[in-house]
Amino acid sequence: MPKRSTKEYSDQEPATVEVDENGYSRPSKSQIKREMLALQDLGTELVGLSKDGLRKVPMPEALDAAVREARRTTSHEGRRRQVHYVGKVMRTLDETEVAAIRHALEAMKGASSAETAKMHAIERWREQLLADDGALTEFLRRYPQAEAQAGRTMIRNARREAEQKKPPRYFRELYQWIKDIVSAAHKAEDAHDEALEDFELHDEDDDFYKPE
Repeated sequence: MPKRSTKEYSDQEPATVEVDENGYSRPSKSQIKREMLALQDLGTELVGLSKDGLRKVPMPEALDAAVREARRTTSHEGRRRQVHYVGKVMRTLDETEVAAIRHALEAMKGASSAETAKMHAIERWREQLLADDGALTEFLRRYPQAEAQAGRTMIRNARREAEQKKPPRYFRELYQWIKDIVSAAHKAEDAHDEALEDFELHDEDDDFYKPE
């Protein structure tokens, strides 16, 4: 490693870089500690995943075994020690392996955020449909595949059961009705986009292979 003077690091954060007695740069103790804690947190996050979530994360065999052992451990102290061991195994991984794990976790968080946003949108539609008769007209305009009569019936029944303080059966059915329609519409849009992209790709290929 080339020797670098302390002057070169005069403008850098002292908490990130240290220079030893021979003038060589090295990570500071605080930086090393932060990185260790970040890897420990990442390991703890892995332990907290569902079984389906774990299947989506690429893990070396040793880490996979450590994580699954932590999930099986029931005693508080035993689990704490095993989670700490998971963090220790995390520190043996190379940067590529850690990056792959982070990417998988971020992808799952993104999917979860999208699902939460979709749920909130469906709830807002239900509130509007129950509060305003004109909302159904707007909903049918946005989702013409929806059956108007079925919507009117569920809205009327949901309002009636709320007035009579009955269990929210139709209130829940209205949510499911909206969800099914919105989900089907989004799937159709995704399929259309994929078909369009595929068509454009083949169109470009045709141009490429046309004789001059």
